[in-house]
Amino acid sequence: MKISPSLIVPPLHCLYRAWAAGLRLEMHGREQVDKLYDGGTRLVFCVWHDEIFSLVYLSRNLRLAAVVSRSNDGEYLARVMDRLGFYPVRGSSSRGGVAALLKAAQVMRKENLSSVLTMDGPRGPRHVLKDGVFLLAQRANALLVPVRAFNRNAIRFGSWDRFQLPLPFSRTKVVFGEPYPYTSPGISEASLIVEREKLYSRMQELEDLHSFK
Repeated sequence: MKISPSLIVPPLHCLYRAWAAGLRLEMHGREQVDKLYDGGTRLVFCVWHDEIFSLVYLSRNLRLAAVVSRSNDGEYLARVMDRLGFYPVRGSSSRGGVAALLKAAQVMRKENLSSVLTMDGPRGPRHVLKDGVFLLAQRANALLVPVRAFNRNAIRFGSWDRFQLPLPFSRTKVVFGEPYPYTSPGISEASLIVEREKLYSRMQELEDLHSFK
């Protein structure tokens, strides 16, 4: 039985804010992001699905569009994200994905917003790049920003993404990589191969430099 969002969303929102507020956050590379954002440059923050718990709360200083699944669970998430200051755009890679990405790009241009996208969501495979992030960046004329979250202590669930729930008061690093443009001509398979390798490599470099060993 589906629970009404009006009943479940307010306590979920309060619980998330309280949990996230207790994390011992360290941010790396945020200054360059804030400077670009404040100057009106549109950005697409590229994240892995399993790391989103530690990332969502950081939108408090940024107005971000976010593509959220059309599933029942996505309805709850969209409403919580709206309360956190996001602009939810409904859709996914499996249902209405392209339309949602085009709508997100339109919103970004019209409102001069940035966006955040889980590159391997909503169903995986884990840490396998999908191409929506490149379509969004190209259509919105936005820079790509690799972003990682590393938790000193976290529970890993048995879901497809091995979702990470940082333990209360855990030390958590959020690392922003160097923003860069999508430079390939068009959205061809040859171009996408190059862009996937480039972005994946940058995501891995952040892990090599900043993860808790």
